[in-house]
Amino acid sequence: MKLLDGHRVAVLGTMADRPLARYLASLGAELGGPVEGASFVIDDLGRAATADLAIGAEAVHVSVTPFGSDGPRSEWRAGELVASATGGALRLTGRPGEMPVKEAGDACTFHAEMVAAAGAMAAHFARGTHGRGQHVDVSIQQVAMSRNVNGILVWQFDRRKLDRAGGCIAYGRARVQVIWRLADGWCFHALMTGRLGAPANRALAQWMDEAGGANPLRDVDWLAYNRSTLPAEVRAEWESAMAAFFATRTKADIAGEGRRRGINACVVNEPADVLADPHLAARGFLDTADGLPERFAMVRPGSIAGAPAIHAGDRPGPLSGVKVLDFAWALVGSITTKTLGDLGAEVVKIETRNRPDLARLDLQVSASQAGNLDDKPWFAHLNTSKRSLTLDLKQADARRVLDPLIRWADVVVENFSPGTMDRLGLGYDALAAARPGLVMVSGSVFGQTGPLAQEWGVDGTGGALSGRTFLTGWPNEDPVIPGAVPYGDVIVPFVMAGHVAAALQHRRETGRGCHIDASMYEICVQQMRDALALARAGQVPQRTGNADPAVFFQGVFPAAGDDRWVAISTFDAAERDRLLAITGGDIAGWTAARADHAIAAQLQSAGIAAGVLQDSEDLIEHDPQMAGRGALVTLDHPLLGPFGHVATPIRFSRDVPQPFRAPMMGEHSHQVARDIAGLDPDMIARLDQAGVFH
Repeated sequence: MKLLDGHRVAVLGTMADRPLARYLASLGAELGGPVEGASFVIDDLGRAATADLAIGAEAVHVSVTPFGSDGPRSEWRAGELVASATGGALRLTGRPGEMPVKEAGDACTFHAEMVAAAGAMAAHFARGTHGRGQHVDVSIQQVAMSRNVNGILVWQFDRRKLDRAGGCIAYGRARVQVIWRLADGWCFHALMTGRLGAPANRALAQWMDEAGGANPLRDVDWLAYNRSTLPAEVRAEWESAMAAFFATRTKADIAGEGRRRGINACVVNEPADVLADPHLAARGFLDTADGLPERFAMVRPGSIAGAPAIHAGDRPGPLSGVKVLDFAWALVGSITTKTLGDLGAEVVKIETRNRPDLARLDLQVSASQAGNLDDKPWFAHLNTSKRSLTLDLKQADARRVLDPLIRWADVVVENFSPGTMDRLGLGYDALAAARPGLVMVSGSVFGQTGPLAQEWGVDGTGGALSGRTFLTGWPNEDPVIPGAVPYGDVIVPFVMAGHVAAALQHRRETGRGCHIDASMYEICVQQMRDALALARAGQVPQRTGNADPAVFFQGVFPAAGDDRWVAISTFDAAERDRLLAITGGDIAGWTAARADHAIAAQLQSAGIAAGVLQDSEDLIEHDPQMAGRGALVTLDHPLLGPFGHVATPIRFSRDVPQPFRAPMMGEHSHQVARDIAGLDPDMIARLDQAGVFH
């Protein structure tokens, strides 16, 4: 199902080989040709550099540049390393107290181009509403900043800063080890909080018991376990025993017995392992002419239903008028519906107190308390522009509210384990029968089909299996977590949102709905496409630290002060020679004697790509580019007060979004039941008394 069939993309700069071009081609768009008459124009030059081109008034024009098309630093030079540094991602990758190290591949650029894809498709939908094109502007720096929600909120609320975590993931108050050395490689494993993680945590404890040796995990009450509040000395004891256990296991043990037992673990794959993966083969992911991935998500067509046209609604933004029923939770689903809502869609979030969203539980800042579901800034960041309806879906009478909402919705979003929605009677076929022309999107780690579809997975699973984790770190050392903050969890939502917007416009043109199947694993593999190409050619890609074969010379260098660094890239010999002339040949010695921001300014003025490895304080309080782009939007929360929320990092020249604060649990239950479901006050009162709104 080619959602962009008949549309042409004019490609400027170096965009032809970039992920955004591949994304548009995967939806059926034709790449190439002049800007005149193109449906889309994409560039890495910026708006000013393309101002004299004959881009049509109906064209969607997308620019992806290191710092954005305007602002005091829009002309600064940068490649992946410098954009990652200035956006805050690079500072968080590597071991505590050591030099930061670059994530594998062009991670921040790939992320930004998936954001740009969502922006392009939203503008494409808006064009279907009002007939006009517009400019869509994406800054790689801002996108990198938007990923670090944890770091942003702990600085704002507690004046703390996240640090590099090596083989761990930092969860605000806790640092949890997730990369473990095996007898013949490495695995990714995470102890997850509460009910979500309890079965897998018990399975690991039992396996450790059977293997013998110390096992402090034996009698733990896993339903009560909270990764944010476990004492550090207890965690150290647990992790020591876990390290000893994993060191006796092999990659085959983890992929075989570990999977059968249901522990939260997967192998850290090399690129060649990815190419040979039976799951990807079963889904036909690499069944392409060159054996490299093309699609970003699977699209299953629905019936032609002649669904009613969507007209502009009351909210501003390119998706104004779109109605979304949100069954999503945690990061992937929440960011998808946040994106749709921030861009103007009307979103009703279905929640239940029986199983609250993980983001309503995690204690990351001192302003949050255990047992309060409404005081978590993490949830507030991830759920702007939504209304909350609490429903106990185990009660039959919940359908009195839900069924009218299904008939109301243009879009259904979910990211439960595959099969969950079917068991609830809410699978795509059932929903499409009730709402012909429905667009549904399902996000999961492995996709809706294939031998691993029902297996466990979290953000780090996609990174580990894709080769991304294996290729992050220094040669001859253990790999480190790429970025120390979520990646797959924040990439997948923009693929999902982009596909939804494209599918809605396609439905306008054809009347046909569809079911979109987005796999985190596959999207992370897309990010590692260049490494897969090397492996397919017979090479064996390895960790290279901060080096990049596509860049003439680059590195991270110390600056004056505690844990202050600058990233520097030169793209040809002449630039490298200018750098050596400025520094007297001793780059590290020269930078170590100077302040980081002064170094970056001096080198940029000399035409050399350089940037500070910024932390949350730098980005929030001292970066004029981020302030100018509105990277944080201040919203007033009933319990937390006004604070800066991460803005969806896309700028539209015509349909400017206006997000609103996240909801309290069940804040809009009666309102939605009355105004959308059409229930009378007596029925609402009876359902309330029966505990349906729980």
